[in-house]
Amino acid sequence: MSNDGALTLGVLGGMGPAATLEFLARLQGYTPAQKDQDHIRVLADINPKAPDRNIPGSGAGAALAQMANGLRAAGAEVLAMPCNTAHAHADLIQRASGLPLVDMIDLGAEAAAQSGAARAGVLGSRGALRLYREYLAARAMGMVSLPPERQEAFMVTLYRIKAGEMGDDVARELVSHAEALRELGAEVLIAGCTEVPLVIDEEDVSLELVDPGDLLARRCVAVCLGWEPLPQVVA
Repeated sequence: MSNDGALTLGVLGGMGPAATLEFLARLQGYTPAQKDQDHIRVLADINPKAPDRNIPGSGAGAALAQMANGLRAAGAEVLAMPCNTAHAHADLIQRASGLPLVDMIDLGAEAAAQSGAARAGVLGSRGALRLYREYLAARAMGMVSLPPERQEAFMVTLYRIKAGEMGDDVARELVSHAEALRELGAEVLIAGCTEVPLVIDEEDVSLELVDPGDLLARRCVAVCLGWEPLPQVVA
C-alpha cells in the first residue's frame, strides 16, 4: 500500500511533551503502511517552552502562531495540536499561518454527541472547559464540570502528571474526579486534557471515555491520506 502524495502534517507539540509523544505514536500506529515510505511525513515542533495555556495573558497565542509559521515554512500543509486548552488560539494559529488545523475540540464534542448522551462530563482545565461548553452547546448537549474545589484538585493532579507521576495514586485521583462528574449527571466523559489518557482509560471509569487525542490522530491520518477533506482555514 503506497501513500505517495500524502500531505505533510505539522504538529504543534510540547504541551506537554509526553502527550505529544503519545499522539505521534498513535499517528504512526493508525497509518496503514508496509514500509517506511508509506508513513506520513510529520514535522513536529515539540516546544515545552510555549507559555502556560492555563495562565491568562501568558502570550501563548503569539508563541503558537510563531510555531505554526515555522512549520509552514518547513513544509507543513495541515496542522494538528494535541493540547485541548491551546485550541483557544486555533483561529489565530490558522490566520497567522494560512494552514488548516484539525480541530481536536470539535472531534471530542462530536464523539460525545454520537454516544447518544445528553450531558458530557469534561476533565479539563478551565480554558478547555470553556471550549467544550461552546462546542457541546452547538450540538444541543449540556456539559458537567467539577465544583470549584474539585477543579482545583484536578489541576494539581494534572500538573503531577506533567511532572512525570503516573502511578496508581494519580490514577485513583482521576477516577475519583470522573466518578464525581457521573454523580453530577454526566452520561459520557471527555478527557479534556491530553494528560488524562496517559494515566487512565475507559476500563478505569464507569462511563464511556472519549479521548480527543486519539480521535485527532485518526483524523490526521485520514486527512493527510486524502480519505477526508481538509478543514477550512479560518479567514
